[in-house]
Amino acid sequence: MGCGRVGSALARSLEKLGHSVAVIDRDPGAFRRLAPEFAGTKVTGIGFDRDTLTEAGIERADAFAAVSSGDNSNIIAARVARETFGIDNVVARIYDANRAAVYQKLGIPTVATVRWTADQVIRRLIPEGLLSEWRDPSGHIVLAEVATSPEWVGEKVSRLEQATKSRVALLTRLGDGMLPNASTLVQEGDLVHVMTEWDRIHEVTAICAAAPQESDV
Repeated sequence: MGCGRVGSALARSLEKLGHSVAVIDRDPGAFRRLAPEFAGTKVTGIGFDRDTLTEAGIERADAFAAVSSGDNSNIIAARVARETFGIDNVVARIYDANRAAVYQKLGIPTVATVRWTADQVIRRLIPEGLLSEWRDPSGHIVLAEVATSPEWVGEKVSRLEQATKSRVALLTRLGDGMLPNASTLVQEGDLVHVMTEWDRIHEVTAICAAAPQESDV
């Protein structure tokens, strides 16, 4: 929802990644921001209206991004997508960073404009894989946010560290960063940030994405 500079860039990026995309905007002129070769669906309407969302194909969607210029519209649309249509991968763009934190605590993943990047949004929509956040000057060590299997929920961070042979540097929980200890349990919705060697990152990602093994004790 939203075909401004962010929405149009996001639509183009997702299409280049091989995804089919539908874009909603109340202003039909906004679709001029899309490239002429854009092959997705363009729907004129209000992004939190159920009929508009249905016309855009939300019942077949895997993810929904609310990136219009209005905080309230984005939050309402995100809630409708999640609560009415059962979309798991939802993200809302919020201009007010304080409000963004509140909505994070209510379970609505948000990206505040002050720390906006297209990569962060795509990472929330397509949770598989990793988001590299930092590398040391030698390029050998990387801090990355990795997707974890739901099966890790309720497991100790120490078990995840033993399985991956890496360090869980921090967790983002309900919008707040926290430093875990060995007994900290992974909770639903946690974003896991792992510190490991760059040449092992794909191995670590695969382990995190899979269910824990009996040997990970």
